[in-house]
Amino acid sequence: MDRVLNIAHRGASSLAPENTLSAARKGLEVGADMWELDVQLTADGELIVIHDSTLKRTSNVEDAFPHRRPWQVNEFTLDEIGKLDFGSWFIKQDPFGQIAAGVVTEEEIKSYVGEPAPTLKQALLFTRKHNWFVNLEIKDLSNKPGNNLIVDRVIALVEKLNMVDMVLVSSFNHKYLAQIAASYPHVVTGVLHTKPHARPASLLRRLGALTYHPRKTFIRLGDIAGLKRQGFQVHIRTINDRKTMERLVRAGVSGIFTDFPQVLTSVITTYGKVKA
Repeated sequence: MDRVLNIAHRGASSLAPENTLSAARKGLEVGADMWELDVQLTADGELIVIHDSTLKRTSNVEDAFPHRRPWQVNEFTLDEIGKLDFGSWFIKQDPFGQIAAGVVTEEEIKSYVGEPAPTLKQALLFTRKHNWFVNLEIKDLSNKPGNNLIVDRVIALVEKLNMVDMVLVSSFNHKYLAQIAASYPHVVTGVLHTKPHARPASLLRRLGALTYHPRKTFIRLGDIAGLKRQGFQVHIRTINDRKTMERLVRAGVSGIFTDFPQVLTSVITTYGKVKA
């Protein structure tokens, strides 16, 4: 019997600004087994933790650089991104209603003002310091600067920090995963997909990946056990309601991505271990 993994999506993003060290800290605090982050490249080739291809949604870039529309991440240097506030948007928008519900404290709210976007190195060092784990999603840079560099740079950093055993690398870009399998077979990878796949086990074998990360609608619950019997893990994304979490745990899922790791911790505690 294996314990289902509680994976804090972009950190505990219902409790803190996504893809920040504050979100990672909250995920760790509420009992997540690992956190998930997104990495891409700045204009000067630095690895930065940001989800969107633009800086608009999660920073004050419109105010700081009003004439740089459309504010593409890869058009800003690390120094420029370092001047931005990646926390205040969360306070204003309260995307998951947890500020209004009183779950996020006044002290936490104040601390989020001016929150920076971490570099991948900073995010990995935080993970290592706390003897934790991270799902590192490499954003698809197809037809963008750095497309041919990002995989090697990510893996080089992971290896330099001696963190191979603490990192799971995933991507929607399957060429990246194939590259890792060919050049870095000791690195564990996970497959993201934009639509259901008829033969996920074949896809995983072809890409040399260990884990499959479908949306719940992309896989039948009865197929989870079959994939696990073939030696694969199934991490469902992104589940935020308790009842669905309970169904997935009972179905024997290997892991669940969630913006509410505090809720999933309670579910896992209640339902215990999952099916092997």
